[in-house]
Amino acid sequence: MSDAPRIYLSPPHLCGRELDFVQRALASNWVAPVGPDLDSFERELCRYTKARHAVALASGTAAIHLALILLDVGPGDEVICSTFTFAGSAFPIIHQGAIPVFVDSDPESWTMEPELLEHALRDRIRKGRKPKGAIVVHLYGQAADMDPLLDICARYGVALIEDAAESLGAFYKGRHTGTLGRFGVLSFNGNKIITTSGGGTLLGQSEEDIARARSLATQAREPYPHYEHVRIGYNYRLSNIAAAIGRGQLTAIDDRLMRRRAIYEYYVRRLGALSGIAFMPEPAYGGGNRWLTCLTVDPALAGFDHEAVRQALERENIETRPLWKPMHLQPVFARCPAYVNGVSESLFARGLCLPSGTSMSESDLDRVVDGVLSVSARERRSVRVGP
Repeated sequence: MSDAPRIYLSPPHLCGRELDFVQRALASNWVAPVGPDLDSFERELCRYTKARHAVALASGTAAIHLALILLDVGPGDEVICSTFTFAGSAFPIIHQGAIPVFVDSDPESWTMEPELLEHALRDRIRKGRKPKGAIVVHLYGQAADMDPLLDICARYGVALIEDAAESLGAFYKGRHTGTLGRFGVLSFNGNKIITTSGGGTLLGQSEEDIARARSLATQAREPYPHYEHVRIGYNYRLSNIAAAIGRGQLTAIDDRLMRRRAIYEYYVRRLGALSGIAFMPEPAYGGGNRWLTCLTVDPALAGFDHEAVRQALERENIETRPLWKPMHLQPVFARCPAYVNGVSESLFARGLCLPSGTSMSESDLDRVVDGVLSVSARERRSVRVGP
C-alpha cells in the first residue's frame, strides 16, 4: 500500500462560508430542530431547482419514505423501483410493508428503461397487482428520460417519485431533476454535490402534500397547546444548524458543478482513447451533474477488467467503487418481482466509479490516471513478452 495521502471517492468540500451561517445560527440560539435557517434553506432550494414546495429532512431515504406514505402505500402494496441504484431507494418500500418491483435500465442512459416500465406495469395490472407508485432514479447525476416515463405512469394512473439524490444541479430538457414527478427527493449526504453533513429534501407539486409531509416529519403533532396525535409521525426534520451548513454550501454549487464536469472531462481526455474503456453516456435530453465519473472496462478489448483497476488504485491508496449492484441481485430482495434486460447486470460486472471530489488537485487527478494507465501498460507488456 502506498504511503501517499488517500484520495477518497467523493469527500465533503467546504467553501468557507458555512461557518458564517452556523455562527449566526448559534448566536441567535436557533439550535433546535427547526428555525429560520431551515425555512431559508427550503426557500433557497426551491429558488435554485424551481420546485414549487420543499421540506428539508434528515435524509433522502426519509424523503422517499414520506412520499410513499403520502401515496398511501401500505402492507402488501407494490411499488416500481429502478433496480440499478443504491439500496436507500428501495428500503423505504419495505419500511411500509410493501413490495418493490424492480425495472432495469436503458443502455443509453443507465436509468430506467421506459418500454420495460410499461411492460412491468401491464404485467402487474394483468395479475391484479397494480403498483401504487414508481421510483425512478436519476443515476450518478444523469437524468432519466422523463417524458416517456411520465407519460406511461400517467396512462396507467401511477404516481412517479423522482429519486434525485445524486442529481442536484442536473436538468432534463431545461427542468431540474426532482421537479417533474409528483415528488422529488434530494440528498445532502457527505458524498453529494453539496452536504449538510447528512440530510435530504422532499420536493412536491402540491402545497397540501408538502404541508402534510412537514407535519409527519415533526412527529405529527396536532395544533393544540398539549401534545395531541391522531397519526403516527416521525422525527425526520433537518436541524437548523445542518440547514445553516447547507445554505453555505448552496452558495458554491455552481463552482462545484463546473468542477465535477471538469474532472469528468479530464478523465475522458486522458483515458478515453484506451481500448475497452468507455464512460457513462450522456443523452442529448439532459445535462448531468457528473456527480461521479463512471467508466466500464471490456476485458476482451482492454486485456484487463475493472477489478484489476480497482485493486491497482487501492494499492496506490486511491478509493474507487464498483457500480451499484442491482437491487434484484441483492439477497435481501431475492424474492421480489423484477423485469430485467441484462443491462444493469452487465454494468455492475464491468463498471467502476473514479474519484470525483471537487477538492481534488491536478496532482490527485494525475495519480488516478497514472494508476489506470499502469494497468493498461502492464497488460501491453505481458502481451508483448508472453508465449
